[in-house]
Amino acid sequence: MTNKTDSSARRLAIVTGASAGIGEATAVALAADGWDVVLAARRPEKLREVADRIARDAPEATSHVVEVDVTDRQSVDALASAVHDLGGADLLVNNAGGARGLDAVLDGDVEDWRWMYEANVIGTLQVTQSLFPELTRTAAPQVINVVSIAGRWGYRGGAGYNAAKFGETALTDVMRMEFAEKGVRVCQIDPGRVATDFSLNRFKGDEERAQQVYEDVLNLTAKDIAETIRWVADRPAHMDVDTIMIRPTDQA
Repeated sequence: MTNKTDSSARRLAIVTGASAGIGEATAVALAADGWDVVLAARRPEKLREVADRIARDAPEATSHVVEVDVTDRQSVDALASAVHDLGGADLLVNNAGGARGLDAVLDGDVEDWRWMYEANVIGTLQVTQSLFPELTRTAAPQVINVVSIAGRWGYRGGAGYNAAKFGETALTDVMRMEFAEKGVRVCQIDPGRVATDFSLNRFKGDEERAQQVYEDVLNLTAKDIAETIRWVADRPAHMDVDTIMIRPTDQA
């Protein structure tokens, strides 16, 4: 991977959902490659822990902590303002999102469905809209949307999350078409089963139920996905990486 220590050649990446899991691993991986990183999420205390880790492990990189709720446009615009003050960004990683519940369609909680659509679809839309002017200030900007294999195939109990991720997939497809003429590349990363706090959040803190998701099966790690994102981020400007699907071998 390329490391850049010349301050005149610094690259800035924005990572949403950077307080844990894939977002945290991605921010750490990019910083190790010499990127400066804006760490964006709802939990500033967790973001500061990530920033401390970057300062320790990648002292040549600079990290910036910005508290943001991607479902709140005012909060997202504040993130864009902070990025503007930093001189624009080369990379936006839309990673924030998540699932709530695993109910059958007839038992589905409408508020859980609404939150999933807001967090995964509207959140990605708002962040991209607000940050787009900052991306186009740089020479070879990219957007990487972390979606899911749930955006390709439905599964029992997953209808609400499937619907949101199918929506995010459609959004990403159209972004790619519309942004190409503006010189902004768009990539979609579709992880399969990754052992993070995803299930803990899905089941609203039920640790036993969350752990059952990952027992007696192969699981990807957050680092596995981050390694893929850092590879896409480092591709030259003439390369557009469309979609990458990554699953543990027993889920393939």
